[in-house]
Amino acid sequence: MLEIAGLQVQLDADAGLVRAIAGMHLALTRGETFALVGESGCGKSMTALALMRLLPENGRIAGGSVLLGGRDLLDLPESRMRQVRGGRIGMIFQEPSTSLNPVMRVGEQIVEAIEAHTELRGKAARAKAIDWLARVGIPEPQRRIDDYPFRLSGGQKQRVMIAIALAAEPDYLIADEPTTALDVTIQAQILDLIRDLQRERQLGVLLITHDLAVVSGMAHRVALMYAGQIIEVAPAAEFFAHPKHPYARLLLQALPEAARRDAPLAAIAGTVPPLWLEFAGCRFAPRCDKAMGHCASTPPALTEQGPRHQVRCLLYSQPGDALSPRETLSPKALPPAATGEGAPLLDVRDLRVRFALKAPLLHRGPRHFDAVDGISLQLHAGRTLALVGESGCGKTTSGKAIVQLLRRQASISGQALFEGRDLFKLNGAALLQARRQIQIIFQDPFASLNPRLRVADLLEEGLIALRPDLDANARRARLHTLVDQVGLRRDALQRWPHEFSGGQRQRIAIARALAVEPRLIVCDEPTSALDVSVQAQILNLLRELQREQGLAYLFITHNIGVVEYIADEVAVMQGGRIVEQGDCDKVLRQPRESFTRNLLAAVPRLLVPAP
Repeated sequence: MLEIAGLQVQLDADAGLVRAIAGMHLALTRGETFALVGESGCGKSMTALALMRLLPENGRIAGGSVLLGGRDLLDLPESRMRQVRGGRIGMIFQEPSTSLNPVMRVGEQIVEAIEAHTELRGKAARAKAIDWLARVGIPEPQRRIDDYPFRLSGGQKQRVMIAIALAAEPDYLIADEPTTALDVTIQAQILDLIRDLQRERQLGVLLITHDLAVVSGMAHRVALMYAGQIIEVAPAAEFFAHPKHPYARLLLQALPEAARRDAPLAAIAGTVPPLWLEFAGCRFAPRCDKAMGHCASTPPALTEQGPRHQVRCLLYSQPGDALSPRETLSPKALPPAATGEGAPLLDVRDLRVRFALKAPLLHRGPRHFDAVDGISLQLHAGRTLALVGESGCGKTTSGKAIVQLLRRQASISGQALFEGRDLFKLNGAALLQARRQIQIIFQDPFASLNPRLRVADLLEEGLIALRPDLDANARRARLHTLVDQVGLRRDALQRWPHEFSGGQRQRIAIARALAVEPRLIVCDEPTSALDVSVQAQILNLLRELQREQGLAYLFITHNIGVVEYIADEVAVMQGGRIVEQGDCDKVLRQPRESFTRNLLAAVPRLLVPAP
């Protein structure tokens, strides 16, 4: 058993002492999947880092124990702890771009883990690494093993991280958002792989995720975290059928799906409070729709409310009269969506993107790779076109080509007509003007945010370049509006990107794209790193802005639930080509292509009981 008892983690920050984890208790047994869910910034990833003793330099474990087979890992010397990491406990980190060594080939990084914790060496270790690349779904593993991380897509880098974590076949696996960057077919493959390893080796899995559908299909038990505390623990089936904490119920009501398409999602107002505050009562009370008068002053305890079902809420231990209901982030009733009639805002015709490959010695003639092989699509103002498909099929490349970010890296042919002007032929001032009209939200928020700029500078940079009509005061007011819109506190403007969680960084990236008030936004997995409640806030925001301003979205995603909720049309890509395209309902409910049917069959589903 891997057992956590009274764990307390503290970090020194400019704002004061951050109590990231406040007295956590949980136990994970071999062969069990224990899911840890909650909003960004509530302490999920910090829990994982504490278990592995990989806290940042300003962090420390202030109390508690982490027992593995009866031995406290917090008492081990670092030399012994290195044997535990990877050997006894593997870990899949949240952001593969920052976890993979950029100057080492991916095969070398997998072999390094194998040789550190097994008896295999040399060719045998390399063969094992190739086998793991194949098992996690990397195409052509014999060739890709010698690639550097920058040559892989976001989803492929995540698969490499999974291969490194599992290569030494540990007893326990800490999976921090292991399927966030993966398309649904590879996600299903990875989850099946973890299940197989559980059966073969009695692998214990601590699954940290915001994907409740994955949790419902994978987990045996669920723990819900909020502001550094566990507030509900229950068997998975009981948690989804009978959620007791108000926060749990609100999360389940915030899930996007086709049935909720005509109404805003039930997003939760506000954000997770900063953990340097001294809490007098319930930490969720300021956002709770069931809050009572004494919730603000009486801290709730974790109490038994059924077989193996614990809840931290005064509704059950000290019931009283509820206060007036809290405001939600559901916007007002929206006007009807645009019909899609008239001339398209964006008309892409026979787009081809070709990358040159380095030719091997003695090879004659040029070598190239067609990432996008002749796609055509149309997008009208006020409409959303979802581009879906497996990782590496050309979705992101298509988006980058349309936004003119691949001019010097690839050979591009075809047309991308924006209001009748071919974007591929624009230069100078005309191209700068087009960039104000077309923005992009990148898939990897960490890689796309300059680590040397504060958030205020990151957001203001685009305003200075593309909105010269705004003075300093107007720009400052615009920044305040932006952080409010994406669910961040205003003190975030003076912080650095590395001080935020992955989900919070994604909100910053979305705010940056919205800053210059564009007409078309290429959304490359804009909600993949967001927890359920913030995802609902962002989807509500995107839909409201679309109806008010006539924004058009090219929405690149692998989350079919999001597609069902927000998209008007869908284009399914495979191998650089569009294999099926049409109205969202028709494509998703009556797919004609076998590839589309297989893609939809792999989507994890969650049956949420009616509130």
